[in-house]
Amino acid sequence: MNRVAPKLLDAVRHQSVEARLVPSLERRRLRAYIFMLMIDATLFNFSFALAALMWEGQWAESRAMIAAQAMLPVYFTLALYNETYGIHALSSWMFAARKALIALVLSAGLINFLGFYTKSNEDFSRGVVTLGLMLTVLLLVASRRLISMFIARRWQGRVTNRLVIDDGGSSFPYDGADRISAADYNLDPSSHDPFMLDRLGKLLRNQDQVVVSCPRERREDWAFLLKCAGVYGEIVSEPAHTLGAVGVHRYDELDRTTLVVSTGPLGLRARILKRLFDMVVAGGALIALSPLLLVVALLIKLEDGGPVLFVQRRLGRGNQFFEMFKFRSMREDKLDHDGNRSAARDDDRVTRIGAFIRRTSIDELPQIINVLKGDMSIVGPRPHALGSRANNKYFWDIDRKYWQRHCLKPGLTGLAQVRGHRGATEHEKDLTDRLQSDLEYIAGWSLQRDIGIVLRTVRVLTHKNAF
Repeated sequence: MNRVAPKLLDAVRHQSVEARLVPSLERRRLRAYIFMLMIDATLFNFSFALAALMWEGQWAESRAMIAAQAMLPVYFTLALYNETYGIHALSSWMFAARKALIALVLSAGLINFLGFYTKSNEDFSRGVVTLGLMLTVLLLVASRRLISMFIARRWQGRVTNRLVIDDGGSSFPYDGADRISAADYNLDPSSHDPFMLDRLGKLLRNQDQVVVSCPRERREDWAFLLKCAGVYGEIVSEPAHTLGAVGVHRYDELDRTTLVVSTGPLGLRARILKRLFDMVVAGGALIALSPLLLVVALLIKLEDGGPVLFVQRRLGRGNQFFEMFKFRSMREDKLDHDGNRSAARDDDRVTRIGAFIRRTSIDELPQIINVLKGDMSIVGPRPHALGSRANNKYFWDIDRKYWQRHCLKPGLTGLAQVRGHRGATEHEKDLTDRLQSDLEYIAGWSLQRDIGIVLRTVRVLTHKNAF
């Protein structure tokens, strides 16, 4: 009975965590931003076309439309940088209208300044341009009000997912935020238990803002976990230096102050670029390599009749578990699902075809499916099995920063791999070298770097440590 109780408790916790999962609002917001861009472009052109009709008696007179088309790119450039199309603009129509008008006034001023120096001002009707701007102002403000009403009605006013974690700190009555108790989910910020971190990762999934209220002695541990999870996280109250705070957020209506301790490694634009890169490369690779994948699958099946794929639980983004695919390279009765034993040269568990696909890294190719599913990225820190060790120590026992490498999606290849840090981890340095490269990659991500790593990977597909 005593052995059964913990399993039942884990099952209950797992079910309760699954019940707490929230849908991502990022795609909804992205569609709203695109809609706002299209609306603004339409309103610009409509306003100047109508102004030409009212002033000149001609709908969409050519000079009026040229003025609109000249101003529109400048407006969009300024608007994209001043948060006209941001989360706050979706939640407050007055903020959205103010930002849009600032971008409009600045773009009109810049175009007028340019026209003055190029002596092209006289080519345009001042009356039409002035009337067009006035109409644009009215329609922009009206559109922001209508969009706000739509959000309030169709989205119930919810544009962000916010979560407050109560771990015994001062009260934080944050309106519109979900609340959970750390004790209810057995969340211990000082623990290195991967199952607890997976549970936390699932609770933080799709959250746009996480606020933790906890005693002073637990703040540093919570700050570290929020950084590892790759979320925008805040800790209620004081010691900024030890927590590595990156900003202070004052909630006047609550009379509370929080320290911003994590913002996530990539912004929205960077995440979109990285995901597009993943989809293009993975989709192209799956099509190009499909004959090879089919041949390898057939050879594995013919050798011993066992399953083609080896599915293993690995640690992914936010320290959450996911099922990673590989071609099976070991005998079915010798499979190591927890990764307790690293593969060695002349390993007796490896099949004949397995030795070849491991040596050439072909066994990793099914992870293209993981990339398309969204569990992995083309480039990122390589995912490790739970039982992985170095010098007979779990990786997280060697360096606590190990958890921080999971703030990004794991990759099919990575900076550590192209630097030659591959194969078995016999010594602690084997792990710390990889960790240093992973954290360096996270701190300095760029699309150009991802492309460079992919190109360099081609040169290290076969490696002395690949066995």
